Amino acid sequence: MEAHDLDVLVLGRVANIRYVSGVPILWNAGTRPFGPGCVVVRATREVYLMSTWDEGVPEEIPHDHLYGITWNPMNLVEVLRGIGVDVEPGRVGTDAMSPLFAQLLPMAFPNADIVDGSAALRAARRIKTSEEVDAIRVAVGVAEVGLAAAVSGLRPGVSERELTGVFMDAMASHGVTTPSTQDVVRITSTRARGDAPVQDGDLVAFNAGVVANGYTGEVGRTWPVGANGNRTPVSDLYQRWEQLWSRLIGACQPGVPASALLEAYEATDEPLPLTPIGRGLGLGFDDPVITRDLRETASMERLDPGVVLVVTGSVVDDTAGTITGSEAVLITPDGPEVLSASPFWNRRSAGGMA
Repeated sequence: MEAHDLDVLVLGRVANIRYVSGVPILWNAGTRPFGPGCVVVRATREVYLMSTWDEGVPEEIPHDHLYGITWNPMNLVEVLRGIGVDVEPGRVGTDAMSPLFAQLLPMAFPNADIVDGSAALRAARRIKTSEEVDAIRVAVGVAEVGLAAAVSGLRPGVSERELTGVFMDAMASHGVTTPSTQDVVRITSTRARGDAPVQDGDLVAFNAGVVANGYTGEVGRTWPVGANGNRTPVSDLYQRWEQLWSRLIGACQPGVPASALLEAYEATDEPLPLTPIGRGLGLGFDDPVITRDLRETASMERLDPGVVLVVTGSVVDDTAGTITGSEAVLITPDGPEVLSASPFWNRRSAGGMA
């Protein structure tokens, strides 16, 4: 806040409220309108939170710093006016805005400039603390457990939806009930399939992700069904993936531009996918986002120590299909560290991926 000259931050996005307060926030699949769910005062370093109870609220946020939910927006204006600021703020930042609060916030802070505070939050959240890295490790571990359960059920005749259900069940049995995506399993072979079940010879990709205590962990794997892994086109495709991954993980060095991941694809002559090949991992999707359509942005981003990325390698063959694999990677001062216990490239067996 000092670096961005913000006297007060008014936060409405769930991930930012979770980051600032440390309070678990109810997750839902819908959008939320902007509202002052959390307020941070720079001068006093105090946090105020919209909450009707104090369960899960850290002791650093005393009970008198909690304010209740109200359907009357003018009541929220009065709450904001009453927050303890000895010196009237000159700059108030928000992480979002709506037409209603564009009118209400100037009423709460009549002599302040209302500015975009998202840049300050992105800068703060971009570098993970050791506690955040530990939380991501836990989430990745749960994702791996769910992935292993789903892979154990992979056989001809099973549907993508059934395998997704196996993943969800294993995830929930480990105390996590929120997946990071609903599309966990998909057949990537070139045959026309629609909603057809898995067949012998298919390639099946798993995008296993969970949200545990607010933090996201993801792993991505592709398995062949039956003896498909011994077929020459599939075996060659795995070798191409390993060559690509070697370039990708080699590009995850401290201080290099994020665009080095794009260059890794180009160095192996693999076409860049439409989806991101790298994106920040943390409280949802964090910076940076590395994709072929944001090349200039990627060239300005740096992979600094403390950044955690989901790095994705994807290779395609017109005959065999697509192999995709993702790993959560921590950038350390000494280089990249993969956070999964069973990295993709170490799981090769005579039958493909085990």
